[in-house]
Amino acid sequence: MIDFLRGKPIAVDAEGIVLDVRDVGYRVFCANPYAFAGKAEQTVTLFIHYHVREDAVQLFGFATREEQALFRKLLDVTGIGPRVALGVLSGGTPERIVSAIQSDDLTFLTRLPGIGKKTAQRIVLDLKDKLDGIGVPIGLGALDAGFAAGEAAAASTAAGAGLPAAWREAKDALLALGYTDAETERAWRDVKGKAQPTDGADKLIKLALQSLYQA
Repeated sequence: MIDFLRGKPIAVDAEGIVLDVRDVGYRVFCANPYAFAGKAEQTVTLFIHYHVREDAVQLFGFATREEQALFRKLLDVTGIGPRVALGVLSGGTPERIVSAIQSDDLTFLTRLPGIGKKTAQRIVLDLKDKLDGIGVPIGLGALDAGFAAGEAAAASTAAGAGLPAAWREAKDALLALGYTDAETERAWRDVKGKAQPTDGADKLIKLALQSLYQA
């Protein structure tokens, strides 16, 4: 089994990267692959989950042990496969996701890619008491305040819902994740040229993260 790989990310796409490890290219699926854009000359370390199926062997890579451990816990939940688990990790830090699970925050969990209400409830039921040591539950700290602000903004503008309203919610989430006002405004200039009027906050967050990682 491969526990980690160290090499240079020589190719990046929407699903993952190709990691050059001593002239061997490993295809590794990642939660936020564009974080590695522009780093082809840098050596990076990815902690690996080695996934074997009947028709394929796949590698899933993570920047930290916490992400790797949380990914494996998510795979223990009925109905969640590796692609859905990877989507969950693309939507927030391990600390924020653990905090949401331990506090029954279904609103946050259902905003994650591929997670509906029933799946969110199942995640909480299966993992709420099994995440000690993965992340540090942050309670009503900065991230929770940021996401709560986003929800309040969305509710207050429901009558005039549309792309700007969804962006306000997305921006609050990005600020909660540590990005600055200047960074979010720069991302918005890129996102508004790509987004559709019907796109929700979750889609805008993905587009913004892609833009920020490529900057």
